[in-house]
Amino acid sequence: MAVAQAETGRTLTTDIPARLDRLPWSRWHWTIVIGLGTVWILDGLEVTVVGNIAGRLSEPGSGLPITSGEVTGLAAALYVAGACAGALFWGRLTDVWGRKKLFMITLAFYLGATALTAISFETWWFFLFRFLTGFGIGGEYAAINSAIDELIPAEYRGRVDLMINGSFWLGAVGGSLLSIVALDTAILPKDVGWRLTFALGAVLALVILLVRRHVPESPRWLLIHGRDDEAERIVSAIERRVEADRNEPLPRPEGEITIRQRRSVTFLEIGRTVFSKYRKRATLGFALFIGQAFLYNAITFGFGAILTAFFDVPTGSTGYYFAVIALGNFLGPLLLGKLFDTVGRRVMISSTYLLSGLLLFGTAWLFDRGALTAATLTACWCAVLFFASAGASSAYLTVSEVFPMETRAMSIAFFYALGTAAGGISGPLLFADLTGTGRVADTVLAFQIGASLMCLAGLVAAVLAVRAERRALEDIARPLTAVGGSPRAAVRAARATGS
Repeated sequence: MAVAQAETGRTLTTDIPARLDRLPWSRWHWTIVIGLGTVWILDGLEVTVVGNIAGRLSEPGSGLPITSGEVTGLAAALYVAGACAGALFWGRLTDVWGRKKLFMITLAFYLGATALTAISFETWWFFLFRFLTGFGIGGEYAAINSAIDELIPAEYRGRVDLMINGSFWLGAVGGSLLSIVALDTAILPKDVGWRLTFALGAVLALVILLVRRHVPESPRWLLIHGRDDEAERIVSAIERRVEADRNEPLPRPEGEITIRQRRSVTFLEIGRTVFSKYRKRATLGFALFIGQAFLYNAITFGFGAILTAFFDVPTGSTGYYFAVIALGNFLGPLLLGKLFDTVGRRVMISSTYLLSGLLLFGTAWLFDRGALTAATLTACWCAVLFFASAGASSAYLTVSEVFPMETRAMSIAFFYALGTAAGGISGPLLFADLTGTGRVADTVLAFQIGASLMCLAGLVAAVLAVRAERRALEDIARPLTAVGGSPRAAVRAARATGS
């Protein structure tokens, strides 16, 4: 590793990114997946539980003077607003302070806020801590996706990122089933069951926080911020552990990158990079996030009301149906994820968006003809969301890998906030009116809007998606601090000279 002094900071030539990318899969990588990925289970648990226990919270004797509409309306909007604000606030700090510091802080913030939600005795208290819970979760998206992409080898990055983002739906399954227990007054009193669901979220967060202590800082982030000695120690320790796990020598790394270290990047540089230099990639990010946000609202926002109004499903039984479609959501990224690394990003992103949109159009047609039952509608939703979930997860993967490292967390935060705002604010305002009328034609229109935007996003991806599969992050988007040629060019030059 060669180091030279420069007026604006040290110039460093390093092979650390190549050393991380050439690592074979090992038990160490599973510790990263478990330590960082399980928080999405908490997010899915949070969102689902609140929706399912709204009726119980509004009943006399719940211990909280609140209406069902306030739980699913104002409290849900505050959670979404908190997530958007948290993503932007923590996202900037993730790029400045580092990945590990922020994924520890944001999880601790979530833990405290959800624990305090469990002891709510006034409506204003419940509203405040729903906002703060969302504020913590929003920050997790930027910190976690940044760390995952920078620690996981390029060969596996796509499938791992999809699987981790898709684990949200494991939490949704758990939340649906947990809410059934929480609503059963034969098991728990009215004023205790809902509190224990939030308390359980806090306990799970504490366990994850303890596991995360063993997840290192991103060596890529350390390199750029002048802490290359620490980056070297971390990577060397990882290499020793992987070699011990696999009991074989590691392959030789290929490629180096030269960077000029600096402490921070201004908002102006971030904006110019994302929306000027990479404007086609920004357009792709917009399309993917808006498409998946509206499709999910078209299906899930009024799913309980649709089952109850059109198929006479009892309110207390809708959790079972939601658990089924949540399982379909999880299986999509789990089973299709590997194809994003083998078949490729462009084909898989565009096809999952287009297939889910077309299947939703088909579901709308069958629903309009009265050809569906509660069970067959749920089966159709499962098929739609099997592909849509893989597509939606790939939206997070896309914005986390197609922009330079110095802007990575802020880019994730921005597009996450955009999609969350569209899905959690404008989406419900539109779809609540459509699915709440009780008219078949209005519900069909809701499905068709979500399907149209998903298909449009799929067409955009077919043209603009970046072929990022099995490529180093530094090759997909050169760091702003990079000097000279790309890592891939360095590899080609080395091979040409025989060195």
